[in-house]
Amino acid sequence: MARRWDNDERGHGVADARQLVAGARELVIAFDAPDWVAEDPELHLKPHVDAWLRADGRLALTRAYSDDHGAFILDLNWLGGPAGPGEVRAAVYALIGQFAESATYVRQRRYANDTAVPKLRFEVGTGELDGAFASHGHTVLIDVS
Repeated sequence: MARRWDNDERGHGVADARQLVAGARELVIAFDAPDWVAEDPELHLKPHVDAWLRADGRLALTRAYSDDHGAFILDLNWLGGPAGPGEVRAAVYALIGQFAESATYVRQRRYANDTAVPKLRFEVGTGELDGAFASHGHTVLIDVS
């Protein structure tokens, strides 16, 4: 039996998540549409990021820029003292909430680096699919050291 956590005795869940597939598929289809990612994330997203970082104090922005694929990259340092990935994740999700639109995907990944604490990357895709404006969105990659 493949255990899902340290004291898992079942090895399986209680249901599927098919009820979410249609909504997730809508977002994935939008991700694949040409020119869906909106321009100028520095103008549209960064003011929200800066305001939240000032108010919260657990994360510091070291660099913000757009890459060749239109993704907005945020390099952050954790200032909140000793913390596990869950505490960092909670802070990053609060930050994401400052710019998230009606449909949002978030994926956390861990990267080994030369310190005892792994670097975390949060891949964020967020956008409007059926609002008052044409469908559009943003790709944001958040790296936390």
